[in-house]
Amino acid sequence: MIPTVAAVVLGAMRVISAVTSAAEYQRVSDIAAFTGTLGELIQEIELERDLTVPYIVNKRSQESDLNLIDAQQNKVDVLAEKVLERVPEIEGSLGDLGKEKLTRVDGRLSELPNLREITIKTQLPALPALEKYSLVIGDLLRFYEEVGQAGTDESIDGTAAALTALARAKNEQSIMRGLLALGIEMRNFTPIELDAVTAARKRFESEIAAFRAAATPAERQLYADTVTGSRVDQAEFLRGSAMERIRLDRQLVNLDGTPGEDSEIWFESSSFGIVRMYEVEKQLVASVVQRADTLAAADQRGALVNILVVVVILALVLLITTGMARSLTTPLRRLRSEALEIAGHRLPDLVQRLRESDAAHESVPHVAPIGVSSADEIGEVARAFDEVHREAVRLAGDESRLRSNISAMFVNLSRRTQTLVERQIALIDGLEQGEQDEARLANLFKLDHLATRMRRNSENLLVLAGQEPARRWSQPVEVTDVVRASLSEVEGYERVVINVPGEVALAGQAVNDVIHLLAELVENALSFSARDTRVIVSGNRIDGGGVMVSVTDSGIGMSPDEIGATNWRLANPPVVDVSVSRRMGLFVVGRLALRNGIRVQIRNHDGGGLTAMVLLPESLIAVPPSAVQQSPHFGSGGYAPTWTPKGQLPQMPPQHETTGGWGTPQLGSTGGRPALPSPGPLGPSTGPYNTQPPPPSHHTGPQHTGPQHTGPQHAGPQHTGPQHTGPQHTGPQPSMFGPPPRQQGSAQTGPNGVPGGQPSMFGPPPPMPQQPGNPLPRRKFDSALGGLSGLSERDADVTGPLPAVREPAGQDRPEEFLPIFASVESAWFKKPAEETKAEDAWKESKADSAWGVAAAIQQPQFEASTSAGLPKRVPKANLVPGSAEPGRQAAASPPPSLSPDRARSRLSSLQYGVRQGRAVARGEISEDEGYPGRGE
Repeated sequence: MIPTVAAVVLGAMRVISAVTSAAEYQRVSDIAAFTGTLGELIQEIELERDLTVPYIVNKRSQESDLNLIDAQQNKVDVLAEKVLERVPEIEGSLGDLGKEKLTRVDGRLSELPNLREITIKTQLPALPALEKYSLVIGDLLRFYEEVGQAGTDESIDGTAAALTALARAKNEQSIMRGLLALGIEMRNFTPIELDAVTAARKRFESEIAAFRAAATPAERQLYADTVTGSRVDQAEFLRGSAMERIRLDRQLVNLDGTPGEDSEIWFESSSFGIVRMYEVEKQLVASVVQRADTLAAADQRGALVNILVVVVILALVLLITTGMARSLTTPLRRLRSEALEIAGHRLPDLVQRLRESDAAHESVPHVAPIGVSSADEIGEVARAFDEVHREAVRLAGDESRLRSNISAMFVNLSRRTQTLVERQIALIDGLEQGEQDEARLANLFKLDHLATRMRRNSENLLVLAGQEPARRWSQPVEVTDVVRASLSEVEGYERVVINVPGEVALAGQAVNDVIHLLAELVENALSFSARDTRVIVSGNRIDGGGVMVSVTDSGIGMSPDEIGATNWRLANPPVVDVSVSRRMGLFVVGRLALRNGIRVQIRNHDGGGLTAMVLLPESLIAVPPSAVQQSPHFGSGGYAPTWTPKGQLPQMPPQHETTGGWGTPQLGSTGGRPALPSPGPLGPSTGPYNTQPPPPSHHTGPQHTGPQHTGPQHAGPQHTGPQHTGPQHTGPQPSMFGPPPRQQGSAQTGPNGVPGGQPSMFGPPPPMPQQPGNPLPRRKFDSALGGLSGLSERDADVTGPLPAVREPAGQDRPEEFLPIFASVESAWFKKPAEETKAEDAWKESKADSAWGVAAAIQQPQFEASTSAGLPKRVPKANLVPGSAEPGRQAAASPPPSLSPDRARSRLSSLQYGVRQGRAVARGEISEDEGYPGRGE
């Protein structure tokens, strides 16, 4: 039924369209025919106007001119009667605007007798008379526009536009005929008349240009072939000669250079061109009428054909529909309904259930067939759809099982690798604690750092498998510490400059994921930028809420298309596939960001490279934990260190082995690794602190102020991120050009027995501030599941200070670290324990009073600071009272002689060592080979 109705409606619409189009074209034909009659009337009125102007110029005294005017007026009256007779016929074919134009035509024709009375029998000047005639002709010409507005054919529209432009151009040519006739009779032009001639010429040229633009090539050729000849050229020559004489301020006499009546020659030659233009106009009108009649007849025939076709199709459709309705309706309806049910509900729900369930232990569900059992084509389509349905279900089950197996494989591999890595890290810790050789200790630090990177790769597998951290932080952690902890997960972190606000903290449940996310971004920035460039990690609060952390490098950058694809993958992490193995970091960042509601976007940097912007939402921002000022462990004169602003890593020194502020060897090639803060024995700390008491005043040799340890702290070297810039040594530092330091007893060794500083061969150098980022990195945490909470004491010792966690009420607090412990610590840990006899109990000694005297120097006295902000020590201001005899003053030793050759040799050796170390790190040479750049 529906196809039948559709066929009938379609056929009826085509018939109606054809009939309407035929009527429209017939209307266009009628309007064009009326326009042709109106054009003939306009032609005669233009001639009447141009004959009246010379008559007025000759003071209305020429009887012959008046006779010509009377004859022309009779022609105009006859044509006007013909036009007025056709007005009622054409009025029904016009719209509202067309009827208004037709009314103006009727009114102007009715005003012709009054206009003639004024121009012939009054003293009206020639130019106003010409303008009054032009107003009548202008209203008649406006009706030409109805020809183009009534049609729907492009050919008719173009010809109608060309017809209108040509009629207006002919009128302007007629105006110039009358004005030049006036000027020739008067031998000159007034300024107003000259302006009228110039304006008429410009309008003529404009209308001719419009005609050429709208006309077809054939119509343009018709105009060129018709409006031509010697008389047309003569008229153009006379017009140009007249305008030239006016420009030269000469009279309009003898325009063509031959004796004769110039006005008669001009009027005849210009009238010839106007008549030729009217011939072209009549042909254009005939072309429009013919085209409209042809199209109307074609539409009428099309309407008849459409009626017959609709009737035939309707009969056939009724017959076929009646025969096939019962055999097709039922199975098609069933097939359609069940197919839509499968496609819209059953199959998507089944696929979703397989994805969410443990597909490894489920079998492929049974697929119920469509209830169409016929053997025709509809039944075959139903069976084929059943096969497609079963295959889709099977593939969905296989994909779900494969995804589950891959996730389980990732989890198993990650757990095994993490277990081995944790054991490896524990073993490395043990080796570090007992190692005193600087080179081997530096290599152990490198190995420790590589193990930490291996652990992060294992955590990446957990992210791929969709696993979440088993343990999370329960307390907020400052964003600065989170960024520093992320740097501990990457190599080349000494190239990273941090500028992150320290007053913002991150909620504990997101700390692990944000550290992992930032580590991946920083590692990518370091990998794709030159080794001599910096990577800047900056952050700031944003107005809309949250914190924006940016990672900017100066690397090779990416194209706009690559950036767009990368940002899309970050916002829409794909399912695990082969591409994940090539861009695991990108996938991990996207998964971690999606898990925590973080937005990550990559943009090109103005100075080259990329900027990765990480928007931490306001929901992850928490109030930072109150920072408790860490006081010195020993009451023997230590002072609080001066810290560098958070988020700023100072400039890294060249790669060479130095002795850090803790008295442990540190390799400058990798730099110190920042880590999360850890609670110290006296409360939470934000960084390392100087715990060594100042040396007694009577000691003249260099003495190292290595750190002392409290409670169960790790005995190995430590580093907790950017170090303080204040002085950490009270004696001279070891020079990097001097000989290696010598062992001078326990009073001058660090916690691992590493010797303190020795004076160099160039004399005692000035104290060097601790270089942040210079010591080798330590791992961030030690957890088999990759979590950051619940760290052991060993992990807290390795990673540096962690946020203070409130202890339960019943838990024992650590014992207070007393100053007396500092003096005997090395003896307790370096000598085997011996059984204490009763007679070896502590006895009073005269030295006990010295402890009371030493309390006077717990607060060092400083009277000024250097330009770098370091305190200036006042000689003997902090001595223990009574330790120096008054009046004695050490003799000033002469400065050692400096050898330029030896200094040059030392610097060359240092540069060679740095190059060789970098070459070994890049794998270009082995450790046993010499660097080829060595000049020796």
